[in-house]
Amino acid sequence: MSFFHELAAQYIDGEWRAGSGSWDIIDFNPYNGEKLAAITVATADEVDRAYRAAERAQRDWAAATAHERRGVLERAVRVTEELADDIVEAIVDELGGTRSKARYELAAAQDFLREAARQALLPAARILPSPVDGKENRLYRVPVGVIGVISPFNFPFLVTMKSVAPALALGNAVVLKPNQNAPVTGGGLVARIFEEAGLPAGLLNVVVTDIAEIGDAFIEHPVPKVISFAGSDRTGRHVAATAGARFKRVILELSGNSALVVLDDADLDYAVDAAVFSRFVYQGQVCMAANRILVDRSIAAEFTEKFTARVAALRTGDPRDPETEIGPVINTFQAEALTALVDQALAEGATALVRGRTRGTLVGPTVLTGLPADSPLLSQEIFGPVALLIPFDGEDEAVRIADDSPYGLSGAVHTADPERGVRFARRIDSGMFHVNDATVQDDPLVAFGGEKASGNGRLNGDATVEAFTTQKWISIQHGRSHFPL
Repeated sequence: MSFFHELAAQYIDGEWRAGSGSWDIIDFNPYNGEKLAAITVATADEVDRAYRAAERAQRDWAAATAHERRGVLERAVRVTEELADDIVEAIVDELGGTRSKARYELAAAQDFLREAARQALLPAARILPSPVDGKENRLYRVPVGVIGVISPFNFPFLVTMKSVAPALALGNAVVLKPNQNAPVTGGGLVARIFEEAGLPAGLLNVVVTDIAEIGDAFIEHPVPKVISFAGSDRTGRHVAATAGARFKRVILELSGNSALVVLDDADLDYAVDAAVFSRFVYQGQVCMAANRILVDRSIAAEFTEKFTARVAALRTGDPRDPETEIGPVINTFQAEALTALVDQALAEGATALVRGRTRGTLVGPTVLTGLPADSPLLSQEIFGPVALLIPFDGEDEAVRIADDSPYGLSGAVHTADPERGVRFARRIDSGMFHVNDATVQDDPLVAFGGEKASGNGRLNGDATVEAFTTQKWISIQHGRSHFPL
């Protein structure tokens, strides 16, 4: 409990302080409703103060050596190792994640910190040839300046680190706005790690607030040059429109409606394992989760029997219990919305092969099949433990069904022939697709992002460098140019 009270605050210009807004954000444990902390919201003036502090601090940080910046990132890794047990407990308490989910999120965030330390030492300039005699072209890669980061609730520690760590490593400053449901694991905790790692004051600021208090001040502010947002496509559209009107670059990681496709030659037991994980990890509250499980009709009966048996056996309950596989969804509103979606599907004519009970924020896993082709559930993101099982006849129909969605984030295909899987994957309009694996994947070195309504831009590896830096051309004429006038 003290861990939450300690970090449940605004962090501006190196100081922990209370917000000066007129109301509090209450941080609840989604499983038992325990109040973890109360945080008075930041005002638009405090958002301005955070951005101005970042702007001032960034100049010296950009001028620091790459080795100085790498040192901070390396120390941040060590701090996460020292705080590992506390971080895991915080993820369980604040997010309702199981301990296995929490340990995965911690390990992945540490991998991204290590990659950011490497990125700090990347070449900062290139020399390019010129058709003009005596001219030397230098192309410098420089930090954009200040980046605004808006992080989600589902994997807040990991997703926040994916933007914050490389942004700092590349010489930028950051103002971070965590999700209201994760103000500590997605905000205060990140600030504490970098504070203990020796990051100079002002380079990372955390403002815990809401649009009801500040309107669009976080996005509209003149200081940030890039806004990195992870969340729903509905909010992402607003972020893009608001930032674009002010010529800001946006990196958007948005909603998904991924399909996991099981072809007729797949290893069924392995495909079932991948499908269960892809749909039900962290209660299905993952943008890459497999909303739709597509199975070739020739093997559908056998797959369905194995899949439904596995799903029905999943243990729902207290995320602190090591036997629990399905914990709570983030709040009662989400639980009620999921229950309503299932009721809607059944009213449309779907069949529930597994029907989980809803008890408070605990939503038992559900498997639906037989949805009519025009059901809106087939094309929307379902952010919870509800799987849609869909048979198909041949690869062409599988491609059509998988692509029949406004989203294009992730997906997977299972087959005995990996190259057949690659050919299938290349036909799908998505940013990521995986052969003989889960739909939920992330790798510090590989470009991550979606097509269509699933996002704009990419993060990870070289894509992050592109996102958080800009290029500046400086030419030198060593001889004399000849001008036509």
